[in-house]
Amino acid sequence: MRSVDLTHHFLIAMPSMVDPNFARSLTYICEHNEQGALGVVVNRPIEMTLGALFEQIEIPLRDRTHAQLPVYFGGPVQVDRGFVLHRPAGTWQSTLSINREIGLTTSKDILEAVGEGRGPAEILVSLGYAGWAPGQLEQELGQNAWLTVPADPDLIFNLPADRRFAAAMDLLGVDLSRLSDDVGHA
Repeated sequence: MRSVDLTHHFLIAMPSMVDPNFARSLTYICEHNEQGALGVVVNRPIEMTLGALFEQIEIPLRDRTHAQLPVYFGGPVQVDRGFVLHRPAGTWQSTLSINREIGLTTSKDILEAVGEGRGPAEILVSLGYAGWAPGQLEQELGQNAWLTVPADPDLIFNLPADRRFAAAMDLLGVDLSRLSDDVGHA
């Protein structure tokens, strides 16, 4: 029996996180249920712009508004696939509606719309995602691997990537430098 639903929450990696995929990462949880959890790391831009990605996947980018946006490492699962976190949610072929405001889309139609200038106002494109098996995220939380806080979409879409981790910590009111690496419960 699950007691927590972390959909639309941030996972903030604790200082003790040694997995290189997640050390100092901020992950936005898109879905969390009895089948497990799915999220996108939102503070790890890679050395690729949307303009370069569109060229690589052969979608014309007629509207250059988003051409210089970075593409992100979204997590270690399916790193060859694109995932578009966006606001507003809209109606695309293959979208996971996270809430009334935000969606995660994997279908090509959203990228074609972005290329033509009729896509969502705010987007974050990642390669790959973070996934947890049933009960795995709860176990990691019990081991103090993550801090959690309700997500603020403005933090994802309006702050530079290098400021998102600290901003999420601010949402919690926690000074990361004062956190202990020790696992345990008071």
